[in-house]
Amino acid sequence: MNEFLNTFFFGIFPYLAIGTMIIGSILRYDRDPYSWKADSSQLMSRKGLRLGSNLFHVGIILLFFGHLVGLLTPHWAYEPFMTSGQKQLLAMVAGGIFGSMMLVGLLILIVRRFGNARVSATSSFWDKAILLMLLAQLILGLLTIPQSAKHMDGSSMIELAAWAQKIVTFRGGAAEHILAQNIIFKLHIVLGLTMFLVLPFTRLVHIFSAPIKYLFRTGYQIVRKR
Repeated sequence: MNEFLNTFFFGIFPYLAIGTMIIGSILRYDRDPYSWKADSSQLMSRKGLRLGSNLFHVGIILLFFGHLVGLLTPHWAYEPFMTSGQKQLLAMVAGGIFGSMMLVGLLILIVRRFGNARVSATSSFWDKAILLMLLAQLILGLLTIPQSAKHMDGSSMIELAAWAQKIVTFRGGAAEHILAQNIIFKLHIVLGLTMFLVLPFTRLVHIFSAPIKYLFRTGYQIVRKR
């Protein structure tokens, strides 16, 4: 039974989640393009929005690309420069810093979303649910740091990277690399995949339309006239 669940969650579920994310996002953009956005609540209340949003977005972007590079970089590519243990230590330190930054910003946004009557009243179910899912996922991610500290040889990171690389290259046997991992790592992966699964139904679709041009604009964005 344990092996069956392991095969399902780490060998089959990744493709179900990613497939749903891709197809669901395409269908949403095609059938309801005007919903393809993250509704702004700035007009309801500005308190805490700038600080919370900036900390949250900077933290989650750095964590995302850190995971992307860390998991999908083959061992041979970084072996001439660092050992697996050194790579794991780097991931723990960077993850702790960026995770703490994201945690502060996320808590500010959660308090604002649930505690401000005007913001809460104009929030959908998924506006609130996705924040709680992100919080749970972040806490699980931070809990992997002390687990990783128990074995600084980088063995777990090698296994997790092997799993991710087999998944994205459609090779068999990916789930075998997760079977012996700590439950914290397993829950972190499953919840992360679940967030991919529900992404087309939430405000997270806006990540596919990241407004890079905002970084280079010279003036302020006019939301409303005084």
